[in-house]
Amino acid sequence: MLTRTRDFTTKTRPRRVRSRAVSTLPPLIVSTLSPHEVDLAYSTLVCPTCRTWVPVSALHSTRPKLVPHHTERAGSEDPVRCPGSHRIVSVDITVDQWFQRLEEGLTRTDGRRPTRVLRKPKTGSAPAVMQIVGGTMDDKTARKLDEAHVRGCSACSIRDDKGTLLRAADLTARCADGRRLAQLAAHTKRLAPARRKAQLDREDFADRRAWGLRLLHEQQWSQHAKAVGDADAQRVDDVLAALIQTLNPRTVDAPQLTEWERADLMSAITLLATQREQLERR
Repeated sequence: MLTRTRDFTTKTRPRRVRSRAVSTLPPLIVSTLSPHEVDLAYSTLVCPTCRTWVPVSALHSTRPKLVPHHTERAGSEDPVRCPGSHRIVSVDITVDQWFQRLEEGLTRTDGRRPTRVLRKPKTGSAPAVMQIVGGTMDDKTARKLDEAHVRGCSACSIRDDKGTLLRAADLTARCADGRRLAQLAAHTKRLAPARRKAQLDREDFADRRAWGLRLLHEQQWSQHAKAVGDADAQRVDDVLAALIQTLNPRTVDAPQLTEWERADLMSAITLLATQREQLERR
C-alpha cells in the first residue's frame, strides 16, 4: 500500500499547473491592482493574500489562475499553503495599456520626490571705491592723478580768459571722475601717517627678526665649532699620514713611485699642511 509523506519544506513555484482546482476567493481583476504589482511581460503578479510574487498559469487562456504556492520562499521549513492558490485572474487590460500605466506612475512618483535645495551664498556688502583703490595707492600718486585730471578737465578747473589754470574747482562743481579722484586724494592723505608708521613697524620687525636669527645661528655654531674643528683637523691628519706613508713606504719590496707621482704627492702634502695650519689658527 502506498503511503504519502508530507513535505517539510516549501517547493519552487511552478509555471504551468494542470489542475482543475479553483479557489473560493473571487476572481482577481488585473486593472484593480497597482501597475508595479503586475508584470504582464513575465506573467507574474503580487498575490494579495500573502504579498509575494506568484506566476500566473496560462495567462492567455480562458481561465488563467495563480499557481499553487506557499507563503514562504522555496526551501523554508514548515510550509503553509496560501489560500490564494488556484485563484482565477481576470486580465482586462493589454500589455501596452499596463506598460503605459506603469510609465505614468513612475512620472508622477519622480515629480513628488524632493529635489536638493541649493542655497545661494550670502554676499557681503561691497567695499567703497576709496577702500578698494586706497589700499593699493599712496597719497603722492593719488595727488598726482587728481592734479593731472584737473589740468585736463574743463569742469574741474577754473581758468582765466587766456586759459591759464588758476585753481581747482569746488568739489560740488566737479565731474564724477573729478569728485572720485578728489575724495581718493583726501582719503590717502588722511591715512598716510598711519600707513607710514605701519611700514616702519614692519621694516623694524624684519630687521629685528634677521638680527635675532643671526645671533641664534652664531650661538648654535659656537656650541659645535670646537667639535667640527677637531673633526676637520683629524681628517686632515689622517690624509697626511696616508700620503706620507705612500711617499715613504715601510717595506723594501713596495712599488717605487715615479718622479711625476712623487711630485703630485708632495703638492698634495703641502696643500694639506697649509690647511692644517689654518685650522690651528682658528
